[in-house]
Amino acid sequence: MDGQLAALRHAAGADGGNSSDNMSSFARNISAMLERTEYRRCDKGEDLEDIYRLRYKSYRLSDMVPENPEHIVHDELDETENCSKFGIYIDGELVSTLRIHHACSATPQSPSTTVYGDILRPMLAAGAHFADPSRFAADPDWSKIYPQIPYLTLRLAGMACFYFDAPYCLSTIRPEHAGFYRRIYCSEQIGELRDYPGLNYKVVLYRANVNAIRERSFSRFPFFRSTPMEQRMLFETPGAGELAPLTILPTAKYFREAA
Repeated sequence: MDGQLAALRHAAGADGGNSSDNMSSFARNISAMLERTEYRRCDKGEDLEDIYRLRYKSYRLSDMVPENPEHIVHDELDETENCSKFGIYIDGELVSTLRIHHACSATPQSPSTTVYGDILRPMLAAGAHFADPSRFAADPDWSKIYPQIPYLTLRLAGMACFYFDAPYCLSTIRPEHAGFYRRIYCSEQIGELRDYPGLNYKVVLYRANVNAIRERSFSRFPFFRSTPMEQRMLFETPGAGELAPLTILPTAKYFREAA
């Protein structure tokens, strides 16, 4: 089983049930892990190389991508101006990665618009815009220890939606991952099974209505909350001469402490 699929399956069953006691215990576990987590926006240098190698390590376990001598997974979408790439670290160790595109009429490039342009580009032309997370990869060794990794990682997707005020979050995913997205995000399928360039499997397109699930998600998963400052630090493009922050610490605890 590949690291990505194993992580999602562990996470999908990690909450242990639907009772408030179970969910409170589950939320506490994730929140405790969030205290040991930091996010890094990776645009260059060793951090960027590390996340490309992590993708390869995760995806090669189930032959999701072909072998290559560099042992990295990278494509032209990593270089677009609307792309943000992140490493997620627990106790200083890289455990997962995610990239996020903000697709709009001015910058329509993203994984989902590449494969499902016939569905999405008319929406973009009409003024719609989306957060489009992709290239989720979890270290298979760490995923065995921390089933919380998908929640810590995909928390970034929600923050992107809030920062960009995007009404929908897209997911171009393997069909066997769809159960996780339906359960956690109430996502609905809007695109049929298709090939994705460079991958050895087909994908489907799902869409989550951010505003419709926002309060439900915060109630069930309070660790998804974040402050506008955290969102800006993660997604705002630094001005000329300004340096981006090296690491960003999660801010969900501030909501918990204020409650």
